Amino acid sequence: MPMAPLMQDVAISDRLAQLASDADGDAVTLAWILTQLHERAFGLFLLILALPCCIPFLYGLPQIVALPLMFVSAQIALGRRTPWLPRKLKTRTVSVQGLTSLSDRSRPWLKRIEAVSRPRLSALTHAPLDKIVGIALVIFSASILVPLPGTNTVPGFAVVVIAMGLLQRDGLLVLLGAILGTVWIGTLIFAGATLVSLIKTWIGL
Repeated sequence: MPMAPLMQDVAISDRLAQLASDADGDAVTLAWILTQLHERAFGLFLLILALPCCIPFLYGLPQIVALPLMFVSAQIALGRRTPWLPRKLKTRTVSVQGLTSLSDRSRPWLKRIEAVSRPRLSALTHAPLDKIVGIALVIFSASILVPLPGTNTVPGFAVVVIAMGLLQRDGLLVLLGAILGTVWIGTLIFAGATLVSLIKTWIGL
């Protein structure tokens, strides 16, 4: 789906700042955020949900946003063109102060990514390959739910890089994010298998 010219001309880092400045009251719902994103809804919504997960050793908030992140990612895998949330997820709120802080803290990093990104390998950002990307996003988002300190950072960053790739039509960014997330999942599986093996050894199985 083509982007509206106005939205296309606004840098992603600036769009997040604009979103925070447009918010009224002390908190906004996920439904309100979705209505503000228009044609960039999928990529920007993924970005907004994944950015808090990039903060090292943060526990609680990443686990809260992981479920909506998985839900939206699954819709990409199913080929939807616009995201949809059930009422229970729509009513989840984000503080305006938190949204502003998120925009301020992420702005320098997003600008760095914007500076090096450009349309390339764009087949990875369109159907049918974007459905495979959606499946990968579901898996990466699910790994955020692992109840261990620090396990949200790497998959969160992988989702951010993929989201930026989708927004910038940069398949190379999508590929880099997918590789990072896949390596992380492989590490989790290896660590889990090693832990199970050690436990079996300790208890004499």
